[in-house]
Amino acid sequence: MTVQAQTALDATDPDTIATRLEAVRARIAAAERAAGRAAGSVTLVAVSKTHGAEAVQEALAAGQAVFGENRVQEAAAKFPALRAAHPALRLHIIGPLQTNKVREAMAIADVIETLDRPRLAQAIAAERARARRCPDLLVQVNTGREPQKAGIDPDAAEAFVAECRDALGLPVAGLMCIPPVEDDPRPHFDLLAAMAGRLGLGVVSMGMSGDFETAIAHGATHVRVGSAIFGARPPLTRA
Repeated sequence: MTVQAQTALDATDPDTIATRLEAVRARIAAAERAAGRAAGSVTLVAVSKTHGAEAVQEALAAGQAVFGENRVQEAAAKFPALRAAHPALRLHIIGPLQTNKVREAMAIADVIETLDRPRLAQAIAAERARARRCPDLLVQVNTGREPQKAGIDPDAAEAFVAECRDALGLPVAGLMCIPPVEDDPRPHFDLLAAMAGRLGLGVVSMGMSGDFETAIAHGATHVRVGSAIFGARPPLTRA
């Protein structure tokens, strides 16, 4: 189906990527107003992980330009051709990043949201020196101190940011967190926003499909929304 045909279908179908995207944008705008935030102060990162290039094309046709992907390999297969056709597209890597994927991630990403340990910072710095470019970086903070989850401990986060910025010269733009599923997210959001303020960092990435309005009320500048836009993830297939 062509983009034009899909757009025409979207005008009548109440449950498409375009209509879901419009609904999410409306909710973001309402949350901005309720929080006394300026209109357009929150950036929507449309999380397209596990969804194919056609789904991203539908979102692009509906005016979405910022996307998030968990896996570097999937993003590398999907986004170079899309970027060539849509130069304004911006790609965020939002999943845990292995050091052996740093070069590939830095070649395709505009933002890496999951800087979370010294070894990864050193690998990024080395690749930056080699390639002479670096995406913006967000430090992932494990606000719930969950041992199974990526992210730096809150007590170590400020020193880690200073090390990244001052010793390694990395472009740390902000912070990111994923609160524990079973917790009230509000204290986690408050913790991250306050930490970003103390460090003079302008980007606070927090909030997903189930809680992005709460995140906006507590200071998010970026929200990562997947299923509310793209629907349920397709089932994984194995070769």
